[in-house]
Amino acid sequence: MSAKIDLHCHSTVSDGLLSPQYLVANAAASGIKVLALTDHDDISGLAPARLAAAQHDLHFVNGVEISVTWKKRTLHIVGLKFDADNSSLKMALDKVRYTRDMRAQEMSAGLAKAGIAGAYEGAKAIAKQSILTRSHFAQFLAQNGHAKDVKSVFKKFLVKGKPGFVDSNWMDLQSAVGLIIGAGGQAVIAHPGRYDLGMVNIHLLMHEFRGLGGSAIEVVTGSHQPPQYQQFAKIAHKFSLKASLGSDYHGAGLSFMGMGHVPELPAGCVPVWDDWPEAKFLI
Repeated sequence: MSAKIDLHCHSTVSDGLLSPQYLVANAAASGIKVLALTDHDDISGLAPARLAAAQHDLHFVNGVEISVTWKKRTLHIVGLKFDADNSSLKMALDKVRYTRDMRAQEMSAGLAKAGIAGAYEGAKAIAKQSILTRSHFAQFLAQNGHAKDVKSVFKKFLVKGKPGFVDSNWMDLQSAVGLIIGAGGQAVIAHPGRYDLGMVNIHLLMHEFRGLGGSAIEVVTGSHQPPQYQQFAKIAHKFSLKASLGSDYHGAGLSFMGMGHVPELPAGCVPVWDDWPEAKFLI
């Protein structure tokens, strides 16, 4: 049975294909009752998404996905139910977006050395007014015949050891969690199964995250396989963390899972929305 809540998705404000308004309309048409928009390092889509949600009788939750460096690895921390007007959070995200643009220029330079010119300009044209992400570079490379599809681009050009890879230094875990909590929100580790940390580092991460005041981990998410649902449900229980879920939807052809197709949490999980007023709309 599919969940009626989706707490991880992206719009054109970051690297999604749908505007905040159309993303909300898609969520409503897919049977979603409670939605969080979690664009990468940017919250400018929250206001239009909230207005659209009211028109579609959908309950909207503020969200963001913050890039973090932990033990020389890039992780993502989702923030939920925070004050979008919090000045400290807004200033920190402005700084991250500047860092993203600098990274994009370095990625373009690396691709140019490999014989692919104009990647920055091409990715920026696809992104329009959105922040530049690896997905925009992937779309540019796929559209220009450098790989068979967007997913293939990453392995060929954008991972470590490939010409478009840039080892970024994002904010640290403590800062990201502190910003979310300081803005009145809840911090969630996004798609922990994607990081290839190994069990020792997974346990270290969970212990540190919990100690910093982190609330939950994504147990069910688009890039997790069904056996991982149970694996991370057990890890959440072990570290007294709540469980979250979300499609991580970016749009057709860019997503592992469509909105409205996210399975419910495994039995025994304590949902991150357990004490939210919005929870009553999921019954």
